[in-house]
Amino acid sequence: MSTSLRIREAFPQEADLLSQLALRSKAHWGYSEDFLDACRSELTVDASRLGTDGYQCFAALDGDSIVGFYALESTSSGIYELEALFVEPTHIGCGVGRLLIQHALHRLSERGAEKLIIQGDPHATEFYVAAGARQVGTRKSGSITGRELPLFEIEIANS
Repeated sequence: MSTSLRIREAFPQEADLLSQLALRSKAHWGYSEDFLDACRSELTVDASRLGTDGYQCFAALDGDSIVGFYALESTSSGIYELEALFVEPTHIGCGVGRLLIQHALHRLSERGAEKLIIQGDPHATEFYVAAGARQVGTRKSGSITGRELPLFEIEIANS
């Protein structure tokens, strides 16, 4: 990872690029093509939602290349859900994900949010716990029938 890493709001015209990054990131964990096909809809970034009230999406750039992104959705007063957090496979383990989650928590703190809800991939459990999350249960996958995913919460420290 170079020292030029920066985070900015994602643009609607980048939705396809972000969707493909999400699929590559998910594939990094060894999931089959059938599994990825079943998740494709859930991992697709909707360009029409980018930049709208209640939905925020930010991209991490290394130079001019997007190497990760996250999306937050307001679910109720003071409660947000992490809709996505994906890192380009070549950058996994290099601090991009940590920078993205810290950016998200800082933004939420500035907004006076109380809590961040995260439905995580089982492979991301250690990452979210290291970011301050605690597992509070599970949630049914929106893509794979019978699959339960870990559900986490992070209490937001307001600035």
